[in-house]
Amino acid sequence: MAPLRLVFAEDNLLVREGVTALLNELPDIELVEAVSDLPSLMAAVATHLPDLVLTDIRMPPSQTNEGIVAAKQIRAQHPATGVVVLSQYVEEDYAFELLENGAAGLGYLLKERVTQREELERALLEVSRGSSVLDPLVVEGLLARKATDAQSPLRTLTSREHEVLREMARGSSNAMIAKTLFTSLRSVEKHISAVFQKLGLVEEGEVNRRVMAVLAFVESDS
Repeated sequence: MAPLRLVFAEDNLLVREGVTALLNELPDIELVEAVSDLPSLMAAVATHLPDLVLTDIRMPPSQTNEGIVAAKQIRAQHPATGVVVLSQYVEEDYAFELLENGAAGLGYLLKERVTQREELERALLEVSRGSSVLDPLVVEGLLARKATDAQSPLRTLTSREHEVLREMARGSSNAMIAKTLFTSLRSVEKHISAVFQKLGLVEEGEVNRRVMAVLAFVESDS
C-alpha cells in the first residue's frame, strides 16, 4: 500500500525541521511539503491534494488560530483530507471550535505528543481513516470545566460510567479500562453503551463515538 501523503505546517524553523525528520522516519507517511504560514499551507494543499495535513494552531499572519481556520477550510474543500492540529497548551475552546461541526477526519493534539512517535503515527492513521483523535489532556480539561454545569448531560451518568468515560478520554481500550477499574470486559462494554445512550451518541461509528462522547456535553450548549 502506498504511503499517505502529508503536508506539514509550522512557523518555528527548529520545530519544523525536527518534526520533518520524525515524519520522514514513518514508513506509512510521505511528507510532500513543509510550510510556515497559512497562505502557504492552503496553496500546498491545493497543489498536492494530500491525504493528511499536520498543522500548528498558531502561524503567520496573525499567530492566533490559523490552524483551526485551515482545518475547517480544508475539510470543507477536500473532505477526503484528514487534518491534525497541534497546540502548545491545553486550550479547550480551540478544541471545541475545531470539532463543533463534526469530528470525523479531525484531530487535536498537544505538541508534546509529536515526540512520541507511536502516538503521532496512530493519530495520523486514525484521522486518515475518517476517525477522530483528541488529546487526553484536552479532554480532561473539558470534563473538569463542564462537570460543574447543572445542565451538563454528564450529571446523568453514574459514578462508574463517569470513571469509564474518563478512561475512554485517556485513550484506553475496553480491555485496558477493565483492567484499570478491576471489572470485567462485559461490564465495561455495558457501561460504554450506557454512556453513548445517555449522551445521545447512537448513530456515529465506534471510534468517533468514543471521541464525541467527551464532546457531547460541550455541544449541548450550542
